[in-house]
Amino acid sequence: MNRNNILIEADELLTKLNDENLRLYDATLLFFGGAGPTAYEQYLQAHIPGAAFFDHQKVSDSNSNYSLTILPGSELAAPIGDLGIAEDSQVVVYACGVLPAATRAWWVLRFAGHNNVRILNGGFAAWNKAGGKIESGVQQYQPVTFKAQPRANMFASKEEVLEAIKDETVSTVNTLLVDSYEAEHIVSSVCLPCLDLMQAMDAFLPYDKLAERLKELARYKRIITYCGGGIAATVNAVAHLIVEHENVAVYDGSLYEWTAEELPTEGKAIGGWEIWRRK
Repeated sequence: MNRNNILIEADELLTKLNDENLRLYDATLLFFGGAGPTAYEQYLQAHIPGAAFFDHQKVSDSNSNYSLTILPGSELAAPIGDLGIAEDSQVVVYACGVLPAATRAWWVLRFAGHNNVRILNGGFAAWNKAGGKIESGVQQYQPVTFKAQPRANMFASKEEVLEAIKDETVSTVNTLLVDSYEAEHIVSSVCLPCLDLMQAMDAFLPYDKLAERLKELARYKRIITYCGGGIAATVNAVAHLIVEHENVAVYDGSLYEWTAEELPTEGKAIGGWEIWRRK
């Protein structure tokens, strides 16, 4: 894969808006609750014309102990089809000010086997800057049949991460801020905050800067990214694919699962992750 088949710029999307095969989704997630509108309410107020709402809960396992854990691959076909996505659909996902939400949606759809998914680089802000129109209200696509062909190696289990600790050819990468990494992280993992790969909060750095920041990891046979709950980790994972580091996976359970199950960690204060995430 490369940058051109992962990202789409707003100027190009403007030329595709009337394509009948386009399936466009606002995949915004709000990571910190509050009294303001929800992501869906924000979508209702303003979105790119024709965009439907990508509800991350619909592709998440409601039986999991951890928030937004991916559904088993065999169970993804129905909710993806319900979104109106067929195997030959041209899919574009975007978010409002939160690139990790868009990269998570992209990662889920690629994991399910879709081959034509791109992320609007810069998200809703880039669309506005390019002079794109906006609309309000609900847009939904007609449900279709989607045949999932899961790419199992795109997600790593806790068992694979445990094995990676002993394997010098695999690098496990924490994508959270340095202070949370220093408080507590998976044993022998390194830190590369997803923010270091982004411009503001909604776009990737240019190719050359991404390649420079990821070059130290290029020597590893496999890379596993993780964060708190498998969302921010997808930014780093997608960045690796942009610069053509193909063997990368996201540890979906991330620190929520790892610390809850008391798997090996290190840091300045064991239990520090629990304290940090509640701030």
